[in-house]
Amino acid sequence: MKCSVFIATSADGYIATIDGGIDWLETSGKTDIDLGDGTDMGFNSFIASVDCMIMGRGCMEKLASFNLTPEQWPYGTIRIIALSRSVKEVPGSLKGKVELHSGDVSTLVSELETAGFKKAYIDGGATITSFLNAKLINEITITQAPILLGNGKPLFGLINHEVKLKDAKATVFGNDFIQVKYEVSYL
Repeated sequence: MKCSVFIATSADGYIATIDGGIDWLETSGKTDIDLGDGTDMGFNSFIASVDCMIMGRGCMEKLASFNLTPEQWPYGTIRIIALSRSVKEVPGSLKGKVELHSGDVSTLVSELETAGFKKAYIDGGATITSFLNAKLINEITITQAPILLGNGKPLFGLINHEVKLKDAKATVFGNDFIQVKYEVSYL
């Protein structure tokens, strides 16, 4: 099964402020620019290419805090699994949309593959790091916002081996965001 990352960071590599804030994504760059069909910077196309999503507990809690209506739900009908060893119940606004998993990520990927899933969206800094450490990530797309936060929650934690990123493809958006997509190779 292919495991892909699609995530935004500040220019200095943070995915959120220390308190989990991501408002800077809406206020960074040229906010008065019309991106036309590129407003989502490829997110909808990416979501259409996956059949499941694996996120961390923090991502699940942030998603729950948005209290999205069915019309606002960006993930369609894809299967969503949140990783947590401490949370035992999905937040109310996500019941029926997200399931919990507390086991090994390699085993989870194997189970999903056996069940016929082809491509997983991996989201959340700690989750992405655990998938990299298990050598499960195949591609990474990072959209970099033109802002330096100076501090926050970093995209990557401690990676226990070198990871080679190759075949870079970059897109510069009119709002000064830069998106780079890499294929991942493990040494």
